[in-house]
Amino acid sequence: MWDVIVVGGGPAGMMAAGRAGERGAKVILIEKNKSLGKKLLITGGGRCNVTNSELDTRKLLAKFKRDGKFLFSAFSKWAVTETLDFFHSRGMDTKVERELRVFPKSDSAQSVLDVLAKYLGENNVTVLCNSPVVQVVRESEALVGVKLKNKKVIQGRSIIIATGGTSRPETGSTGDGYEWLKSIGHKVIEPTPSLVPIAIKDKWIKKLAGVSIPEVKLAIFQNNENQGSLNGKILFTHVGVSGPTILNMSKDVGELLKYGSVTISLDLLPKDGYGTLNAKLQELFKHHDKKKFRNALSNLIPSAMTPIVVELSGIDKEIECNSVTREERLRLVSLLKAIPMQVDKLLGVEKAVITSGGVVLEEVDFKTMRSRLFPNLYLIGDILDIDRPSGGYSLQLCWTTGFVAGSSIFI
Repeated sequence: MWDVIVVGGGPAGMMAAGRAGERGAKVILIEKNKSLGKKLLITGGGRCNVTNSELDTRKLLAKFKRDGKFLFSAFSKWAVTETLDFFHSRGMDTKVERELRVFPKSDSAQSVLDVLAKYLGENNVTVLCNSPVVQVVRESEALVGVKLKNKKVIQGRSIIIATGGTSRPETGSTGDGYEWLKSIGHKVIEPTPSLVPIAIKDKWIKKLAGVSIPEVKLAIFQNNENQGSLNGKILFTHVGVSGPTILNMSKDVGELLKYGSVTISLDLLPKDGYGTLNAKLQELFKHHDKKKFRNALSNLIPSAMTPIVVELSGIDKEIECNSVTREERLRLVSLLKAIPMQVDKLLGVEKAVITSGGVVLEEVDFKTMRSRLFPNLYLIGDILDIDRPSGGYSLQLCWTTGFVAGSSIFI
């Protein structure tokens, strides 16, 4: 008989198990994969965006939009400062990058996993890997344990479910926990891809695969009406676009696609207004008057974009700059400020960073992360129906809910 059974060896599960063990509980952490932290190791391109360095909790929770109001009590107990202290005090230095994203100084997710593994070891947590759970065991109105695929039943006084959503199913996130929770009466919102790359119809996209631009403005259009815009980084892929800014607008794009076609407008020079950019082009063409048009733009825009812009501009790439007409130049200004990209679709859960959906928040007490249906059941991390942007917010949600659950369990 264990004091605490934690199902799911991701960031939330490891934090919860370590914290419960730290309080003296007899804890078993059950993971379906051969090792812990499989998804953690691929987050942030393998670098692991540990948290977001917004120390003002109200500002941080505003990023969770409608769901932020549920999180105040949990974040009052453990937020960004506590997360940074946790890792720093265990020898993992961090650094802050664009948009307050925090990464290990090592640029390796393995550093994060090493800290968590050591935390589990120090607090005598028993880890059982390669052990898929198939059911939460219920007797009468009480939960008494979990059943493994090999039919063995693990009994425990309290159960923490940290099985994640359905993004990146190859890492083990296949939505198992949702099914168990539905079977015992919890209401679960069907998961859909949330932070996910976008496929683009335009053929020229393929020529830019692997190219990233650190500062652009992206606007969403439907029926020629602006539906919202974001500034930030874009990454071109072999089928479309990705990067933090695209991920953060993907849910809105997905909603709009239900009602018709969507275009994403790419502004390559968001700091320059139309007048300023026109003046820059005039000066550029005057300075390089004998240069061929196709060779003249590389000082103004990323070199990888130059042949694409030349092609889309409709201007003869072989003419000299002094032969570009005023009408052509103004058309080029408009293009540089709004390159249209026709959305094909959102990529699936296999490419999603996170999914929307999960257990409805009204069924969880966020002071303790306890289920309101069963007093010995705790629900943490991506199992919850909480939307959040890219930028360290997902992992911070895991650290916070995991710590609060591990701190709240009756021992």
